[in-house]
Amino acid sequence: MDNFVWRVLPLFALLVAFVTFFYLQDSYKAQFSPFIKLPVDDDNECSLLPFRHYWISSKRILTPQGFISGSVEINEGKIVSVVEGYGKQGNSRQEEVIDYGEAVVMPGLIDVHVHLDEPGRTEWEGFVTGTRAAAAGGVTTVVDMPLNNHPTTVSKETLELKLEAANKKLHVDAGFWGGLVPENALNTSILDGLLSAGVLGVKSFMCPSGINDFPMTTIDHIKEGLPVLAKYKRPLIVHAEIQLDSESHSELKDNRDPRVYLTYLNTRPPSWEQAAIKELVGVTKDTIVGGPLEGAHVHIVHLSDSSLSLDMIKEAKRRGDSISVETCSHYLAFSSEEIPDGDTRFKCSPPIRDAHNREKLREAVLEGHIDFLTSDHSPTVPELKLLEEGDFLRAWGGISGLQFDLPVTWSYGKKYGLTLEQLSLLWSKKPAAFAGIESKGTIAVGYHADIVVWQPEVEFDVNENYPIFLKHPSLSAYMGTRLSGKVLDTFVRGNLVFKEGKHASAACGVPILAK
Repeated sequence: MDNFVWRVLPLFALLVAFVTFFYLQDSYKAQFSPFIKLPVDDDNECSLLPFRHYWISSKRILTPQGFISGSVEINEGKIVSVVEGYGKQGNSRQEEVIDYGEAVVMPGLIDVHVHLDEPGRTEWEGFVTGTRAAAAGGVTTVVDMPLNNHPTTVSKETLELKLEAANKKLHVDAGFWGGLVPENALNTSILDGLLSAGVLGVKSFMCPSGINDFPMTTIDHIKEGLPVLAKYKRPLIVHAEIQLDSESHSELKDNRDPRVYLTYLNTRPPSWEQAAIKELVGVTKDTIVGGPLEGAHVHIVHLSDSSLSLDMIKEAKRRGDSISVETCSHYLAFSSEEIPDGDTRFKCSPPIRDAHNREKLREAVLEGHIDFLTSDHSPTVPELKLLEEGDFLRAWGGISGLQFDLPVTWSYGKKYGLTLEQLSLLWSKKPAAFAGIESKGTIAVGYHADIVVWQPEVEFDVNENYPIFLKHPSLSAYMGTRLSGKVLDTFVRGNLVFKEGKHASAACGVPILAK
């Protein structure tokens, strides 16, 4: 009998170990994602969740008061309560709880500078691929530029074409900028109609845009448009470069190797940005309280020059001008010295400048002189990037990186002192305020439940094995990099639109129009 017991005992212990292991495994899964055991509601194609009333719990939830350990209650797309204390869910015990443990829960990103290229150029990107990429990157709202789609969005009629094209294709919410061009600047009834139709503001180029039906504006055109914008209290956003008489493009092409990045960099010196911003701050002085253009606002997009250009903007702010400025994640990540010969994925305008300039931009971000960040996601087709020829002078300019806003900003930002609180301010709260989207950008009662859940400590390689949802992943300048910050889940107005590589089956994002 004793021999029998001693023979059976090891087998019994092994059986107990197996049962315990599988029980704990199942228990962990249920704790992290209890909804996986629930029957799926086939009618709710907008969300990977089968319910609309639930709680999100985490030990790291970013609120306006800072990080808390607690829970967020979501019902019908809005945040209805925020409770401090991990594991606490207020007085209710009826709703499902999704426990994310140590993962960071924070407001979804708002990227107010993207080119989705639809209608007319869906071979470049398009609403479906662009907004799927946004969702995969924790971006819950985008604001689409009035170009490079065709026709460009410069009138009420062309805005209607864009809205029609976007119907049932948005995986995140989307607002739209209109365009300020000579035609509607000199015929302000067209501009008035565009603004009344709901664009969040208008964009102009002070240099050739590269798109035939989006001609450049002079400072005189801008002066004509600002009074109309003042009436609507919506911003003018400006590509601030003026082409100066310097070494000509043809001379550079004859004398310098177009495969060398410095050749291209020298064609767009900081003086181009400085000339444009000098003209703009000459106008923004009238936007002060009590000034003739009170209500108007000028915003400078994708600032690259961190010297005199930034100094002029800072001075205009000090005197009370209504002016703001953004820079982009690629200007904070890369420097001209690092760009390989022939790698035209890095071509954009204004160009990526040297390491010293990058360090000054980073300082400006930390000190609050840069108002917020954007991607300036500007994709195209491979044949226009000229990757085989590597000709920086002829290749299409634009960085493709909407899916990587969050990990790129964090990967490089943490090295120069950026905190998670600052990152959220630059990518959520401030862009929401700028674009007039009052219901987004914060985890607080009454706001849209636009939330990203991510792991800042987790690293991953951006390569052909990583799930990238952009139309042309190979064109992204971030291919081949190692980044920190893996996005787990993305919620848009309470809908779980992305979870660990999978999107909700229906595109239920909504267009955002100004009232």
